[in-house]
Amino acid sequence: MRVISLVALCLLAVAASGEDAKLSTHATALADHSASLAFSLYHNMAKEKDLENILISPVVVASSLGLVALGGKSSTASQVKAVIGANKVKDEHLHAGLSELLTEVSNSTSRNVTWKISNRLYGPSSVNFVDDFVKNSKKHYNYEHSKINFRDKRSAVNAINEWAAKSTDGKLPEVTKDVEKTDGAMIVNAMFFKPHWDEKFHHKMVDNRGFLVTRSFTISVPMMHRTGLYGFHEDTENRLFVLNMPLAHKMSSMVFIMPYHVESLDRLEKLLTRKQLDTWLSKLEERAVAVSLPKVSMEVSHNLQKHLAELGLTEAVDKSKADLSNISGKKDLYLSNVFHASALEWDTEGNPFDTSIFGTEKLRNPKLFYADHPFIFLVKDNKTNSILFIGRLVRPKGDKMRDEL
Repeated sequence: MRVISLVALCLLAVAASGEDAKLSTHATALADHSASLAFSLYHNMAKEKDLENILISPVVVASSLGLVALGGKSSTASQVKAVIGANKVKDEHLHAGLSELLTEVSNSTSRNVTWKISNRLYGPSSVNFVDDFVKNSKKHYNYEHSKINFRDKRSAVNAINEWAAKSTDGKLPEVTKDVEKTDGAMIVNAMFFKPHWDEKFHHKMVDNRGFLVTRSFTISVPMMHRTGLYGFHEDTENRLFVLNMPLAHKMSSMVFIMPYHVESLDRLEKLLTRKQLDTWLSKLEERAVAVSLPKVSMEVSHNLQKHLAELGLTEAVDKSKADLSNISGKKDLYLSNVFHASALEWDTEGNPFDTSIFGTEKLRNPKLFYADHPFIFLVKDNKTNSILFIGRLVRPKGDKMRDEL
């Protein structure tokens, strides 16, 4: 009888795990807030001169801000919540909700993607971390904590980079070459993301092509090609294409937004709002598309401190005003750096393709999506409607191609 009961319990557990568990209302609201943060942060970064590639994870940024709120008191903490758009959310719901959201979207088993996320809070060697803060930041945000001595700056920077490289299995060799402000608390996010396509590219359908960074500067990159059924929209008024490529298990998608021809992305970025993205996505039609994408890896690191300050996070980053006394027990810290570093790989790997549509009417007269010039991209989660990544590829890695007449 006992064996039968155990079997029944196991079957119930399997059934429960197979159900699509719903997010709490707090996590759902915070997913929505983090999606809004995605656009405001991206636009702020896009204004920076000489910045080429952008790659940020809004849900990880929101999680890091949650950590700052956990460490902050009074107006410092309130201001952090305002930047996330969570003014009216109680503290316990904020931390539990952000934790639930990040756990959900980074579940590599259910989503069948590779996403390694490591977070560390560095403090000056003089700081003493409060036990409660250490416990709760580990519980909600999976943060490690470390003191670092910047008297030997080179060794300190090397230690940060070595930790990031080890955390990402060598995919992210460098977070920063230098740290200007060394007297405060420093957040470091180190990530590696590799999407697994719902239908793979054939590994033999890869060849070297030119990627036009500008009309006069071309880089040689490996380009992968496939024709399949995808969500596609051509916005003739704004002279751009939108392509939606589902990732494995179809729980998230890569969305590409690309102008007709090579141009600065300023024009597209002015169009890019959350409302406009929703409009484009609502107009997608599933149809045959011949897709050519660069088979590249991107390693991008941003110090978000000044960008977050421009979005309203003014107290936490100000040495004279910050109250982060929940971290150390006294007002001796401010947020001096927020390093947000990611490695992203686009490869051919994915689920087997559907061979039943080959040679059928479905693949007749495909539209062409040939990504040989700068474009904007997002990784959008279909369950939570959060944005896992938003970025732009302006200059992939590769050798300059010689000019041809």
